[in-house]
Amino acid sequence: MDAIITAASYALAYYIKFYIMKPGPQLGDLPTANYFAALFVLVPLYMILYYYCNVYTPKRTVKRRHEILGIIKANVLGIVIFILSLYVVMREINFSRMMMGMFVCLNIFFTSCSRIVLRKSLQTMRSKGYNLKHILLVGYSRSAEEYVNRIMDNPQWGYVVCGILDNHVPRGTLYKGVKVLGSIGNLEYILPENKLDEIAITLSLKDYEHLEHIVDICEKSGVHTKFIPDYNSLIPSHPYTEDLMGLPVINIRYVPLSNTMNMLVKRAVDIVGSFVGIIVTSPIMLVAAVLVKLSSPGPIIFKQERVGLHNKPFYMYKFRSMEQQAPSEEKKAWTVKNDPRVTPVGRILRKTSLDELPQLFNILKGDMSLVGPRPERPLFVEKFKEEIPRYMVKHQVRPGLTGWAQVNGYRGDTSIRKRIDHDIYYIENWTLGLDIKIIFMTFFTGFINKNAY
Repeated sequence: MDAIITAASYALAYYIKFYIMKPGPQLGDLPTANYFAALFVLVPLYMILYYYCNVYTPKRTVKRRHEILGIIKANVLGIVIFILSLYVVMREINFSRMMMGMFVCLNIFFTSCSRIVLRKSLQTMRSKGYNLKHILLVGYSRSAEEYVNRIMDNPQWGYVVCGILDNHVPRGTLYKGVKVLGSIGNLEYILPENKLDEIAITLSLKDYEHLEHIVDICEKSGVHTKFIPDYNSLIPSHPYTEDLMGLPVINIRYVPLSNTMNMLVKRAVDIVGSFVGIIVTSPIMLVAAVLVKLSSPGPIIFKQERVGLHNKPFYMYKFRSMEQQAPSEEKKAWTVKNDPRVTPVGRILRKTSLDELPQLFNILKGDMSLVGPRPERPLFVEKFKEEIPRYMVKHQVRPGLTGWAQVNGYRGDTSIRKRIDHDIYYIENWTLGLDIKIIFMTFFTGFINKNAY
């Protein structure tokens, strides 16, 4: 939407300057094509500046004036960079300065208006019960009361506090309509039964010995967790924090892909990359499909349930590399070395990772990403989340065709703990550059898998 508004504002500024203020382009004016060629630079430049001026950060708790200030800052920086490029680098002095001034004013106005309309639309949706975030508070404290106060005072944020758990305040106690549901020990039973979007840990200081256990339970559930300290002195030295009108909110884990712009960039790369990948590898997939069909009776494509983003199950596609078997048998365990179920063709496909190529269609559909933690079957997710700390954190991003763990050698029959350590490093340190690095490393180191049986 911002890209369209930027281009439209530029076109309108051109029309006002050369068709309303003048009867049309005159002799000596730059050709129209020269003016509009600048859009190929201006539009991407403005999108990048909007990102770095925090125009695309989550807006639930950001005041409108701060968002508009970000838009103004990006536009001023953009026009300064563009004019300097024209006059200093390209030596083009005939570009209309008046038109560029009108463009900046129009772009700020229309972009700000679009943001105001978007905010109003979201507020209307939230007032009707849509686009809400449901939060459970763990611990009754001053910070819990302050958090509830701010949420009650700002219904446009779309937060709903479902209740509070505490070991000292009696069950049924109300604070501004928010009820104490029970003790902190009930958390293990509430999480699997409720569709919560966030957990806010608001423990009083005397209950901080429970903090590690609570965080462990929350991360096993895969629910996004925030920590709101009872005292500012408890804030870590390098946290990822939000400023909720002066109230520090510490997120237990920073996930760059929770940022809307980051998500959109990654998804755009996934769509383009998977589409190109399908076209480029289609001859290989055709040959593989024929060989699979000739190797043994059964379907060409094998689909298996895996756990993806936000713990949602999906069917992951592969070329069938084993003899066809009953689902109950297939679910029992991983493939082992010299597994008699694997066909000769399947063994080659597994070793070269060519059996994974149909997952390009999973990526195009949105079930997976080009890069991310590898998805696992539901029964193993249930097993590992009890055995391996922070295992469920991997489900805060889309699973990938390849990943940081895989290019570092942790594929197939390797340490799950090491794999999770690498997955969490990727999740917490994601950048588009890291994705590109992993893709290149996959081409050079990741296709031949010595641990694939």
